[in-house]
Amino acid sequence: MSLHDQDGGEPRPPHQLRTEEDEEERAYGVDPDFVDSVVDLLDANRVGEVRAVTDDLHAADVADLIEQIDPDHREALVEVLKPGFDAEVLSYLNPDLREEVVEAFEPKELAAAVAELETDDAVDLIQDLDEEQQREILENLPPETRALVQENLTYEEYTAGRLMQRDLVAVPQFWTVGRTIDYLRSGAEDLPETFYDLFVVDPMHRVIGTVPLSRILRARRSVAMAELQNDDFHTIPATMDQEEVANLFRQYALVSAPVVDAGDRLIGVITVDDVVHIIDEEAEDDFFKLGGVGDASIYRTVIDTARSRLKWLGLNLVTAFLAAGVISLFSATIEKVVALAVLMPIVASMGGNAGTQALTVAVRALATRELSSSNAPRVVGKEVLVGLFNGVVFATLVGLIAGFWFGPAIGVVIACAMTINLFVAGLFGVMIPLALDRFGVDPAVASGVFLTTVTDVVGFFAFLGLAAAFLL
Repeated sequence: MSLHDQDGGEPRPPHQLRTEEDEEERAYGVDPDFVDSVVDLLDANRVGEVRAVTDDLHAADVADLIEQIDPDHREALVEVLKPGFDAEVLSYLNPDLREEVVEAFEPKELAAAVAELETDDAVDLIQDLDEEQQREILENLPPETRALVQENLTYEEYTAGRLMQRDLVAVPQFWTVGRTIDYLRSGAEDLPETFYDLFVVDPMHRVIGTVPLSRILRARRSVAMAELQNDDFHTIPATMDQEEVANLFRQYALVSAPVVDAGDRLIGVITVDDVVHIIDEEAEDDFFKLGGVGDASIYRTVIDTARSRLKWLGLNLVTAFLAAGVISLFSATIEKVVALAVLMPIVASMGGNAGTQALTVAVRALATRELSSSNAPRVVGKEVLVGLFNGVVFATLVGLIAGFWFGPAIGVVIACAMTINLFVAGLFGVMIPLALDRFGVDPAVASGVFLTTVTDVVGFFAFLGLAAAFLL
């Protein structure tokens, strides 16, 4: 499909390129037809038309276009977009790809664009760059913006201090609604472009209440802010981990929350759009760690990707040899009953799959603070019963099949072994993440390897041990 009408009219925006079926599949971003059309325009060197069809795109859609276009045309597209480039596009880009795009700009060009960003977006962009790039951009920022960004960068990564936005609305308690509205309409440079709550502060700039913007709009001008303020609010220490911030927003359905320093003075604000990004980032991180792939960005090089997976594959190799060692203990039994070699993988794989189910639930519950020491015994007991129940169900099924295939004795042995392994899988699927969390180790990182080792070793030992005891 072409970016242009058949009669040679004006280029169509990307949403008009989609068919009804496309709209059902993708209601946001840019579709492949639009990307192909931009590629055609770039090949034809029709720079003006490329700018025309991208001018009205949201920054997130421009980032989507940059990510989807092939590397050969990406550099040309960025060159076309450079005049009047919206730095917000960079905040939506994949971090690995962002570094490539940033290199296309001179420090002064990038600094001019970054200066237009809110503090939190500017920090998010700058913190991923190397020290030399950071220094060049900071040197070219306006002094006031540079001071705020540098202050945010002094906080540890993944904390509220790195995440917070510095532009906010804070008013004294004695102000009236009328005075507050006049202030908001004054066009003061320090006012944020978007905000949801106003913070009422004392003379020491400590938060003593919050007022939703909607409540101000409904109140009379003569009403004092003290009468409108909500005293039941939650402040966030600048040193709080971003995952805890996300849990706080989730727990209390917050839209925004004030960030305070060690002296409880108001220094910033975190809004729900930032928290959505955190939740997505943390969930993605746990998902990748459970798979042992670390940073799984599709934009990383082959060498970097392969290197990041080597250590986990190496650790899995060690555990595989441990399971092989258990099998070697029963080599004589396997030689006499060859059917055991055929059935062994069934016991181990069923235990691994059952354990992974319990493990996934436990890791996610720990991340969201739904699983704690207070309810751990109940959760462990539940997963053990689930494992036992599924073990009996599948043991009966597999036992009947194996009995019909190789004889009743082998059917009974594999049924007993499978019941034992699924019971153990349910138990350790929860216990391993709990133990790792107790010792300060991220459960998402190492749980899978330990669980696989347990289910393989227990599964092989139970199956071969029972076979050695009852079949020989």
